[in-house]
Amino acid sequence: MRNIRKLLLATSVGFTILAAPVHAQDNLDNLDNLAALIFEASHAEATITEDGVARIGWTRDDVEVSVDGMRLDPPAGLGSWAAFKPVEGGVMVMGDTVVFEDEITAAMDAALEGGLTVTALHNHFIFDDPPVYFMHIGGHGDTTRMAAAVKSVWDAIKAVRQANPVPQRSFGGATPDPDGVIDPAPLTDLFNVEPTIGEGVVKYTFPRLGRMHGVEIGGSMGLTTWAAFSGSDELAAVDGDFIMTEDEVQPVLRALREHDIHVVALHNHMVGGEPIYYFLHYWGVGSTKELAEALSSARDVQDRVEAGSY
Repeated sequence: MRNIRKLLLATSVGFTILAAPVHAQDNLDNLDNLAALIFEASHAEATITEDGVARIGWTRDDVEVSVDGMRLDPPAGLGSWAAFKPVEGGVMVMGDTVVFEDEITAAMDAALEGGLTVTALHNHFIFDDPPVYFMHIGGHGDTTRMAAAVKSVWDAIKAVRQANPVPQRSFGGATPDPDGVIDPAPLTDLFNVEPTIGEGVVKYTFPRLGRMHGVEIGGSMGLTTWAAFSGSDELAAVDGDFIMTEDEVQPVLRALREHDIHVVALHNHMVGGEPIYYFLHYWGVGSTKELAEALSSARDVQDRVEAGSY
């Protein structure tokens, strides 16, 4: 009986041992297939992590960067990456892409066109030369489509560098005259808000309400969308913030880019807020009419999201 028990125990353990490698091999096969799909779509070799994620990377060694006067070697933080995790319906992708100033718009347009979300745009250094920014991306969908979208972002960046090996410090085009005069009346009619005017700058502010650590706050505490116009009616610059709930971020990004408004930062300003607000900083050049209509289109999108009709 004792020998039978030993045999049964050995047999039972044997089945357990056999089952685990087969299951692991199945997972390995699936992850190998995932890596193959990613390579086919992105031409980038994927590394499979122990927790079942496929990662691809691109080191930005094409531009020499210094921080605080010291050469910054690429392994010290100049790496672009994307990680793909199998989920229902394909993969979830998250990533971070190194962008120089003149690459931001091209990279963002490629991401949005490819079906990715842009979740942050900010700096990781100061006293860096040339200035380095980081665009964080996300997505959920078909593996091939997501990997191809990441490739399109990186290809867009490479195309900018191929055209100009040295990062440019301008959007290009005409420069507004800061000493010009702007007629606020048409803008006021469109925005339906009275501006503040100082030193030739015409500024419109649109407050929102929220709570911070349980305390009600509003525009005077920083919960505002605003737009400042400088220059002339024919050629002006506009800069400002959009305050957005999470659901509004991607629609606002798309609306602004459809009207050629440049997104220069995307991040949060506070913690402990209800709802959680995100802030988008922008810059645009054109006639005041064109610029105001572009901003109005983004604000209209916010209203549609809030009403559930977007």
